[in-house]
Amino acid sequence: MNNELTQTDIDKMQAELDDRIIRLRPELIEEVKRTRAFGDLSENYEYKAAKQAKNRNESRIRYLTNMIKTARIIEDHSVAGEVGLFDKVTLYLEEDDETMVVQVCTTVRTDPSSGFISKESPLGSAILGRRAGDRVTVHVNDRYSYDVEIRAIEKSEDDGSAPLLSY
Repeated sequence: MNNELTQTDIDKMQAELDDRIIRLRPELIEEVKRTRAFGDLSENYEYKAAKQAKNRNESRIRYLTNMIKTARIIEDHSVAGEVGLFDKVTLYLEEDDETMVVQVCTTVRTDPSSGFISKESPLGSAILGRRAGDRVTVHVNDRYSYDVEIRAIEKSEDDGSAPLLSY
């Protein structure tokens, strides 16, 4: 399955990948060599920690490479007045009697605590393509759903402020 990512997602991933390969990888390899010289490897915590850091970096490099290689680039084609990618959407949650502002983004840049929700999440997929004034039922699972009302849509573009997920 291809990951649906924006060009900004790809650019951010490529920048992180380049940094990890060019700058971080040599530093971590050198740290492994340095800590290996400390002596008995069975009791050398610094060596184990350096190896773990190097392995985490290699794992992230593989992940980013695979994500970039398998990505399908998408663009927002929503019309005015319709919820699209990275639009700021004011929602009224009837169940809690409160409002919240969210931005719908791709799965690699979600951060619900900062208001960035995935277009593939129950809330994101429910409001994407809807209009202000629409009342939408968000189906979380077979047993739980809730209603939201779209109060306002502020058209916005991907400014790159949503960070990449670490994993």
